[in-house]
This record gives sequence, C-alpha cells and structure tokens, in this order.
Amino acid sequence: MEGRLIEAARGRVVAALAARFRDLDLAEEAFAEAAASAVEAWRRDFPDDPPAWLWRTAYRKALDAIRRASTRTKALHDAPPPEPTPEDAMIAADQPIPDERLRLIFVCCHPALDPAARIALTLKIVLGLSTDRLARAFLVAEPAMLQRITRAKKKIAAAGVPFEIPGPGQWPERLDAVLSTLEVAYAQAYEDAALTTDTAATFAPEVLRLSGLLADLLPEEPEVLALAALVRFAEARRPARLDETGAMVPLSLQEPHLWRGDRIAEGAALLDRAADLARPGPRQILAAIHGAHLSRQETGVTPWGDIARLYDALVMLRPGPVSAVNRAVAYAEAFDPDEGLRAFNAIAPQPAWLPWQAARAYLLDQTGQRAAAASAYDAALALDPPPAERLYLQKQRLRLN
Repeated sequence: MEGRLIEAARGRVVAALAARFRDLDLAEEAFAEAAASAVEAWRRDFPDDPPAWLWRTAYRKALDAIRRASTRTKALHDAPPPEPTPEDAMIAADQPIPDERLRLIFVCCHPALDPAARIALTLKIVLGLSTDRLARAFLVAEPAMLQRITRAKKKIAAAGVPFEIPGPGQWPERLDAVLSTLEVAYAQAYEDAALTTDTAATFAPEVLRLSGLLADLLPEEPEVLALAALVRFAEARRPARLDETGAMVPLSLQEPHLWRGDRIAEGAALLDRAADLARPGPRQILAAIHGAHLSRQETGVTPWGDIARLYDALVMLRPGPVSAVNRAVAYAEAFDPDEGLRAFNAIAPQPAWLPWQAARAYLLDQTGQRAAAASAYDAALALDPPPAERLYLQKQRLRLN
C-alpha cells in the first residue's frame, strides 16, 4: 500500500517542488529521498496525510541539498519551515481546471519546450514513467530519450521557464501536447493486457477519468472528444483481450459478446459530438477505426474495407511507422495478404520495434512463408514483449513448428 500511495503522490509533489525551486533534478532527487525515508518512517508511525508528509519531507530534503551546495548563502539557513502543502503551492481554489493531475499536465506541457520533449518530460514528472518505457513509446533508444529529457530540463533551468498553472487563454497552445501525453500514457497501460508488470498499467483508469474530465471542460474541441471516445472504445474491449491461458487475443479474434456495451455507447456518443463540430483530426480517425472494429458486435462482420480507407486518411494526417504498420495489416485483411505485405515492405525497417516484428511475422505467415514467419516470430520474442503478448507470439511460433 505504501508504494501505491507514494507513487500516487509523486506527480504533484515533484511538480510542486519544481515550482518552488525551479529545478527539476532537485525536485526529483528530493522526492526520491523522501520516498526512501517514508518506507522506514511509515512502519513506525503511519501519517494521517501521506502526500502532505511526503511534501514536507521532500521540501526539507531539497533545502538541505541547497544548503550543502551553497553554504555561503546564509539566508537559506534561516529559511522558515514549509508552510504550504502541495495544494497551496500549485493549486489555487478557483482554478478553472477541475483536477489536480490534469492541472499539472497543463503546467508541464510548456510551449517553450520542443513538443516531443514536453510530452516525454510530462510523462516522466507527472506520471512517473521510466526512461526505458518512454524510449519504447517514442521509438528511440534509451540513451537518446535520456538526452532528450536532460536537454529539456537544462532549457527550463536556463530560460527560467515558470511552472505556473496556465489560464484558459494559454490552453490552446498546450492542448495538443496534453492530449498526446494522455494518449501515450494510455498506450503504455494498454500495451500489457495482463496488467502485471509496472505502474504504467495503472494509467488506464486514470486516463479514462482524465479524458472524460477534459471532454467536459472543452466540449467544443473535437480532438478532445475523440480522445475520450478512443479510450472508451479501447476499454470496452478489455474483458476480451486475454484467453484462458492469459495470452493476448488479437482484436479481430476477440469474442464481441465480451465487449462492454456501455463503454461502446459512451465512446460512440463522444465521437458523434466530435463529428458534429466538423473539424476532422487524427484522433477522430483513430477513434473511428476503433468504432468500426466494435461494429462487429452488432453486425457480426468487421468492415475491413472501411478500416483500410480510414488508415489511408490517418497515414496522411499522422504519418509514421505506427499508422503505416497498422495500415498494412488492414490491407491484408481488406484485400489479400500479398497486398498487405507489399504495403508493409514499403515501410522503413524497424527491427528493434516489437509491433514491426510482430506484424511482419503475421504477414509472412498469412502469405505462406512459414520459415520466414518463424524467424520473424523469434525476432519479436527476442524483444522482451509483455507477458500476454509473449504468450500469444509463442503460440504462433509453436504452430509453425
């Protein structure tokens, strides 16, 4: 329980420290020291308010670190005890954003930073996503991701970027990064269907909640509504994602009667509202793709032709390997496996990326190239897939034997 409480408080305490000291490294180090102290101290005397305890302890740790680094600054020795709580430091009572974590995401998605850097930094600070997990999410090597985060922190320090809660007039310039942050966080949670490995798995209910809040806050923003729809469509399928052995079940093979009708209805209503606003965007297309798959619950048939056309549109609006790989698989289903493999072979190779290897194995398998498919499954398994996906890939590999 202590670990969950510490992790839950991490984002707001680190952000509050960053706001106070204007130093992200100091904030993260002070929180880490406070968390280490909590493990021992809470066994003796569990606090009434664990987040406030972590804040006070981390604040003192940060002051101690500053004193050690700057012994000639006498004023710091006389610094008063920490009066403000994280809420006092970061959150005024009349803030227009009605959720603490959502406020912090807006704070961290500062436009002074490069878009990719601000999303990665926000995921690390607010949600505590590890550097290796971030590297996988952004399809870069771990050292490159570490460098990206380090550069962003240096830029914040050098430019004196303030950690302030933005007013509504500043939301538009931060909104896409906020949506991308939630999208990546949810993708990481969804990556492991078995929800067995790390804290990223806990993001799914949190992103479901935050995307709903954001849709209520900005009902005239179609991409906001689309993201909320997308998350609900994906969550609708969760009960069907594993078989009795714990192996992943691909979307096209899932039992539609296991899908949650209430979540599908919520997502469809949000997507309809987004369409009424007549400003199409990539998240609306992605949500429409998910909605098309879910139509099988009523019709018994997956409209692969519609899905392939939607992927054509998505590739134009959001070019990149993720859209391209999914489009190739849709082509194989909508037309024939050879068509899918031709589309796949036009994509720049990404041998260290699990979805690329898994899709390659599937398409080679579908076109009857069993030996090459077996080799590709081996390559996918060598990339350390999450447990549920590993079981699925192992079954496919064994079938080829």
